[in-house]
Amino acid sequence: MKKSSVVIAAAIALAALSGIAEARHGSSSVRGYYRSNGTYVAPHHRSGRDGYHNNNWSVRGNTNPYTGRAGTRERW
Repeated sequence: MKKSSVVIAAAIALAALSGIAEARHGSSSVRGYYRSNGTYVAPHHRSGRDGYHNNNWSVRGNTNPYTGRAGTRERW
């Protein structure tokens, strides 16, 4: 009985930690959509909005964790 409650507690802790890591990562997935000019934008992931230009995946020194591409935009 004691061993099962330790396993349950560990599972809850692991689930909580993964949720914290996802929240800190600050990314979201975007569904594909059509722009007003008819251009289709494929589904993708984007970094979270926090008001800081330099921590965007597209800025030099940063790497997109989903594609592995390095950023190309200049830092401010």
